[in-house]
Amino acid sequence: MTFFEPSPLLLALIFVRTFVYLEVLALLALARGLIARGPARLAALLALLLALAGLALTFAPALNLNQGPVFAMASQAMTQGQGLPALLLASAPLLVSAMLPGRRAAWIDALHVILIGGLLGLWAATRWL
Repeated sequence: MTFFEPSPLLLALIFVRTFVYLEVLALLALARGLIARGPARLAALLALLLALAGLALTFAPALNLNQGPVFAMASQAMTQGQGLPALLLASAPLLVSAMLPGRRAAWIDALHVILIGGLLGLWAATRWL
């Protein structure tokens, strides 16, 4: 691997981090928000809101909405720690909703854990392999 030939694992991490993770998280949070009741629904809707905010930030430059201090601060926060903390922060409410009263559809939790595991596995593989 040279500077001009990045590792396929690194390319996979960048692709998943940018174009897959938040989209799948938004779909899972939407499903939990539609199915769950009470506090679990509220936590899922918060996860959906955070995922949609991350998606808006990702695609803002394509829509020429990348001007101003709000975009600059949000973009800087999104890139801290290779973007991993922001993605895990968006996942946290959905993870919490799995333990709150009113949750339904355990398959959402299983898919969410697989999603987090895949992201962390790719990150670990690019870090130590």
